[in-house]
Amino acid sequence: MHNILSIENLTLAVGKKKILKSVSFKIKQGEVFALVGESGSGKSLTSLAIMRLLPKAISVSSGDIKLKSNSLFALPEYKMQKIRGKSIAMIFQEPMSALNPVMSVGSQVAEVLKLHLGLKGERLKAKVISLFKEVALKDPQERYSWYPHQLSGGQKQRVMIAIALACEPDLLIADEPTTALDVTIQAQVLELLNKIKQERNLSILFITHDMAVVSQIADTVAVMLHGEIVEQALCKSFFKAPQHPYTKRLLKDAIGVKEEKKTATKAKPLLEVKALKVHFPIKKGFFQRTVGVVKAVDGVTLSIAKGRTLALVGESGSGKSTIGQAILSLVPTTEGSIRFENQELSQLKTEALKPYRRKIQIVFQDPFSALNPRMTIGDIIREGMLSLGVGSKERSVQDTQIEALLLKVDLEAEHAHRYPHEFSGGQRQRIGIARALAVEPELIICDEPTSALDVSVRSQVLTLLKKLQEESGVSYLFITHDLSIVPIIADEVAVMKEGKIVEQGEMEKVMNNPQHAYTKKLLKSAPRMII
Repeated sequence: MHNILSIENLTLAVGKKKILKSVSFKIKQGEVFALVGESGSGKSLTSLAIMRLLPKAISVSSGDIKLKSNSLFALPEYKMQKIRGKSIAMIFQEPMSALNPVMSVGSQVAEVLKLHLGLKGERLKAKVISLFKEVALKDPQERYSWYPHQLSGGQKQRVMIAIALACEPDLLIADEPTTALDVTIQAQVLELLNKIKQERNLSILFITHDMAVVSQIADTVAVMLHGEIVEQALCKSFFKAPQHPYTKRLLKDAIGVKEEKKTATKAKPLLEVKALKVHFPIKKGFFQRTVGVVKAVDGVTLSIAKGRTLALVGESGSGKSTIGQAILSLVPTTEGSIRFENQELSQLKTEALKPYRRKIQIVFQDPFSALNPRMTIGDIIREGMLSLGVGSKERSVQDTQIEALLLKVDLEAEHAHRYPHEFSGGQRQRIGIARALAVEPELIICDEPTSALDVSVRSQVLTLLKKLQEESGVSYLFITHDLSIVPIIADEVAVMKEGKIVEQGEMEKVMNNPQHAYTKKLLKSAPRMII
């Protein structure tokens, strides 16, 4: 097999500082080459260098990138434009931001075909529909005129794959293509990529931090750390005998370790949800008449004891986050009961809810959008304390409390004077946890708090949450679609499907001996490391 892509001693720099250091690897015809590592290690920079889309501030100090035997750096820009999308195509991590929201998905695929292949009219539309069929998009003729917001996350990712495959490229760069997807949709996308690779003998550069996905799809693996490749091997030998200490740590963090908890005595529930229903009306027409309802939550019953963690799992749209919002009284309930410390919350007015706003807090999925970019970290944490009347009113005492909180979540006291953009994703999530802890809650709703994090950072956040629970006895409702972390964090599991809980019980029983067909499907779809 000949080489499709060769990267030879590539070094990138910002001014005098090297950010990519002598990176070298080759991708053969029909090979899946996985590039793994934490955020900031240089993975995406490498892909941007291949596409020649680097920011102006970054210069190529040395090295070369060859497509087959042709140097990409030697090509003038007008020739490189013909290679992008035709010879080298890319699938991005977040399809919603990568797709144009004001163009139909069919038009967006057609645009690539018109630009590179000159197709027009009926031939053009027929080619787009055939691509939609190849990526297993249901009802391709109908979907042609749909807009991105009308499609699910998995469907949008299929459209992105169709755009990438449109001109039959030699190399496909897949930059974290499954990170934000549910386990079932992730399994479908991986199966699709594997099928297309075999049918087209396609070469794929697969950028990811999910080691389980790597073990299932890759032929060769390279590990990046601080802009350098520290280890490279065939997939089988990579997982059986990792050589570099950093690789060993990545694999250890990916597997996770469930710490044995002491058997909890039967405690009185802190939170009880009974027969909860949250229905949203569907309104149509000029007069916006109600023509139906969306049953986001449909008769859910669950409970959480003090110091315990309930993992709520299921696919996107199953109603998990809506339950969290209903507990926080952020959405109106249609029917049912939400009792916290034996107090019915669903009937309380805004003022009466204030004490419970302190006792029930939330940590969001995306810590960057959840933090005010114009406020310092100290003021972000202070805001909740002031609005809910927690702690001293003296600013100097508050500053001492804020510094103690930052140290508690393994940050530094001086971080109180910085802004959110100055922190990494894992650090921002720690700030979100510190903000929740500032008002001394008894229950924290964790809404997908680790889904956007690297395996090592994810492991650190989970370890932190467990440590805080042991120290303060706080309870967690842990909402997630990542089944790999459930054994690490949860005491009990509830599985949601289409607004209903189909199975719940002790973590070991549900994960090791599932009873419902949907739970079995979820566990089967979840990627596992093949060692």
